Amino acid sequence: MTRLTALLGLELPLLQAGMGAVAGPALCVEVSRAGAGGTLALYKEPPARAARLVREVAAGTGGRPFGVNVVPEVTGPDRCLEQLRAVLRELPANGFVTVFGLPAEDAARAVRAAGHPLVVQVGAPADADTALARGAAVLVLQGIEAGGHLLGGQPVDSLLAAVRIRHPHAVLAVAGGIATGEDLADAVARGADGAMAGTLFVPAAESAAHPEFKRRVVEAVAEDTVITSLFEIGWPHRPHRVLRNSLTAAAERTPAAFIATTRVDGRPYPVPRYSAAAPGATTTGRVEEMAMYCGRSCTRVTAPRPAAATIARIRQEYENARVLRAGAHTSAPPTPHRIQEK
Repeated sequence: MTRLTALLGLELPLLQAGMGAVAGPALCVEVSRAGAGGTLALYKEPPARAARLVREVAAGTGGRPFGVNVVPEVTGPDRCLEQLRAVLRELPANGFVTVFGLPAEDAARAVRAAGHPLVVQVGAPADADTALARGAAVLVLQGIEAGGHLLGGQPVDSLLAAVRIRHPHAVLAVAGGIATGEDLADAVARGADGAMAGTLFVPAAESAAHPEFKRRVVEAVAEDTVITSLFEIGWPHRPHRVLRNSLTAAAERTPAAFIATTRVDGRPYPVPRYSAAAPGATTTGRVEEMAMYCGRSCTRVTAPRPAAATIARIRQEYENARVLRAGAHTSAPPTPHRIQEK
């Protein structure tokens, strides 16, 4: 048990990131049923559909805790609050809410008033201060190793060290570089209460990501990722880590014409070149030119498998790493005491 598992009712101190076009109901359900923190991405979902998706997940988790994720920087604070008001009525009592970036004060109040833990993802120590002041029960500290949009500019280790000094009693999870149970155990040993992983779950059988997106993540290594600001339509002014493609390699920017179509609730939506949208299972067109968000941990993501199998592997690796650490600690020779002469 860590403080993260105790607070959220999890068996493993691992949260699945609420990634747009990836973290649909199927992935959230399977991760939660396996004992980790499954999270449903709400992204730009209309409030009524968001509420319906939460009901769908709640019906499938067997009473296990799960979370919903909102992105106020994308939706705007008013739409974010509308989403929250719609889903908080449907979220089970043991559910939690994750926010990518700082929530507005009224949104934070709504979550707290509904009795759910507020989990806030930040990328800088000052934002950690603000999130805690707004009632965050858990901070997710995102390092620059992470895939997706980046909230700061620090490596995850230095960010964790800085925030732990400022807030020694806060419940802290790290995001960036987590793909194995050893990674998770290392994070806990460095002072975290757990971790959040995104890239790890992109290739999962239950992931809503496009098959090409899944394939590329499995085949990639850390050096295949790059931090860029190219994919800004719909989410400007925020650098992001993606897999390299023809657009990131191009010397000049090409016209932002429509290159793909994605379907939501059966309705088609055109996707322009340089859109922030990631390719989902229903996307057709020039998928290879779209943003495929991927962290440096992809080096250790080597095979697609069901989410439950991934969680089981991580749980075993995590337990093994803890046993090895405990054995190394107990087998270390005692520190000699100096005897003072009188």
